[in-house]
Amino acid sequence: MKKEHVHSKTVTKAAKQALHKRGVSIDSIAKIVYQMQLPYNDNLTMEDCIYSIERVLMKREIQHAILVGVELDMLAEKKMLSEPLQSIVESDEPLFGVDETIAFGATLSYGSIGVTTFGHLDKNKIGIIRYLDTKKEGSGVNTFLDDLVAAIAASAASRLAHRERDIEESLTEKEIKDIDHEELIG
Repeated sequence: MKKEHVHSKTVTKAAKQALHKRGVSIDSIAKIVYQMQLPYNDNLTMEDCIYSIERVLMKREIQHAILVGVELDMLAEKKMLSEPLQSIVESDEPLFGVDETIAFGATLSYGSIGVTTFGHLDKNKIGIIRYLDTKKEGSGVNTFLDDLVAAIAASAASRLAHRERDIEESLTEKEIKDIDHEELIG
């Protein structure tokens, strides 16, 4: 018996809704992407950043990471994880590392720029990432979410850097669209 797959549009919608329900807007991520890429691209606009984030959010690895991470944060808020995992996730234990590992893994398909940007954002906690990381006790668990937002921003920044190079190399619109389509595979 063949199992039915969940349609990509359903997963994309669920991932975006998960971010929204947790108070993360595309605009808040775009501000981080803009800050990260503006030094390298004088013509960068917020619209470019938003579009890049939207493209990143279409990747299955990113979507799956969001769904798993947000679900674990919500289960920890409801105290529905087994001990000692409940205490580890709820307290955002510094040596836990699984939150960063999931987010880092989602970033890998965006190459070295994505990886190094993720590391920078994880260490420096810019914008909404800082807010999510420093929420007061009793106001929600964001152990996974702050790292996932960093992964989305890092991936979108890397994507923009590569698109800028494509433009510099005078690739045609069709060539750029083909690259855009290829990056969604996987």
